[in-house]
Amino acid sequence: MKSNAKCWRPPAAALMAATIFLSACAMVGSDATPSACPPVVDYSRPQQAGVADEVAKLPEGSLIIGWLADYAVLREQARACHQPL
Repeated sequence: MKSNAKCWRPPAAALMAATIFLSACAMVGSDATPSACPPVVDYSRPQQAGVADEVAKLPEGSLIIGWLADYAVLREQARACHQPL
Protein backbone atom coordinates (compact mmCIF):
# COMPACT_ATOMS: atom_id res chain seq x y z
CA MET A 1 0.00 0.00 0.00
CA LYS A 2 1.33 3.44 -0.94
CA SER A 3 1.86 5.92 1.90
CA ASN A 4 0.30 9.35 1.57
CA ALA A 5 2.01 10.81 4.67
CA LYS A 6 3.80 13.42 2.54
CA CYS A 7 0.46 14.85 1.43
CA TRP A 8 -0.39 15.82 5.01
CA ARG A 9 2.93 17.44 5.84
CA PRO A 10 3.18 21.19 5.09
CA PRO A 11 6.01 22.08 2.73
CA ALA A 12 9.20 23.46 4.29
CA ALA A 13 8.75 26.77 2.46
CA ALA A 14 5.37 27.29 4.13
CA LEU A 15 6.89 26.69 7.56
CA MET A 16 9.69 29.14 6.80
CA ALA A 17 7.23 31.79 5.60
CA ALA A 18 5.09 31.34 8.72
CA THR A 19 8.17 31.72 10.92
CA ILE A 20 9.21 34.92 9.15
CA PHE A 21 5.74 36.45 9.38
CA LEU A 22 5.33 35.53 13.04
CA SER A 23 8.76 36.91 13.94
CA ALA A 24 7.69 40.23 12.40
CA CYS A 25 5.27 40.68 15.30
CA ALA A 26 7.87 42.34 17.47
CA MET A 27 7.02 43.82 20.83
CA VAL A 28 8.96 47.05 20.17
CA GLY A 29 8.63 49.22 17.10
CA SER A 30 11.57 50.24 14.97
CA ASP A 31 10.76 53.95 15.05
CA ALA A 32 13.42 56.13 16.61
CA THR A 33 12.02 57.20 19.95
CA PRO A 34 13.86 59.04 22.70
CA SER A 35 14.17 55.79 24.64
CA ALA A 36 15.90 54.20 21.63
CA CYS A 37 18.61 56.86 21.53
CA PRO A 38 21.94 56.12 23.19
CA PRO A 39 22.87 58.45 26.04
CA VAL A 40 25.37 61.23 25.43
CA VAL A 41 27.89 61.61 28.24
CA ASP A 42 28.70 65.20 29.16
CA TYR A 43 32.38 65.97 29.69
CA SER A 44 33.51 68.99 31.71
CA ARG A 45 35.72 71.69 30.20
CA PRO A 46 38.73 70.56 32.29
CA GLN A 47 38.24 66.97 31.07
CA GLN A 48 38.03 68.15 27.47
CA ALA A 49 41.18 70.24 27.87
CA GLY A 50 43.03 67.30 29.42
CA VAL A 51 42.07 64.99 26.57
CA ALA A 52 43.06 67.63 24.02
CA ASP A 53 46.50 67.88 25.66
CA GLU A 54 46.89 64.09 25.63
CA VAL A 55 45.87 63.84 21.97
CA ALA A 56 48.32 66.59 21.04
CA LYS A 57 51.15 64.53 22.61
CA LEU A 58 50.36 61.42 20.57
CA PRO A 59 52.77 60.48 17.81
CA GLU A 60 51.73 61.40 14.30
CA GLY A 61 49.72 58.65 12.62
CA SER A 62 48.35 57.19 15.88
CA LEU A 63 45.31 55.03 15.25
CA ILE A 64 43.49 56.38 18.28
CA ILE A 65 43.11 59.76 16.58
CA GLY A 66 40.97 58.21 13.84
CA TRP A 67 38.97 56.34 16.46
CA LEU A 68 38.32 59.57 18.34
CA ALA A 69 37.06 61.15 15.12
CA ASP A 70 34.64 58.24 14.70
CA TYR A 71 33.54 58.67 18.32
CA ALA A 72 32.85 62.36 17.67
CA VAL A 73 30.58 61.44 14.75
CA LEU A 74 28.71 58.91 16.91
CA ARG A 75 28.22 61.54 19.62
CA GLU A 76 26.76 63.96 17.07
CA GLN A 77 24.41 61.26 15.80
CA ALA A 78 23.30 60.47 19.36
CA ARG A 79 22.66 64.17 20.01
CA ALA A 80 20.60 64.40 16.81
CA CYS A 81 18.62 61.34 17.88
CA HIS A 82 17.57 63.15 21.08
CA GLN A 83 16.27 66.19 19.14
CA PRO A 84 12.46 66.34 18.77
CA LEU A 85 11.16 65.86 15.24
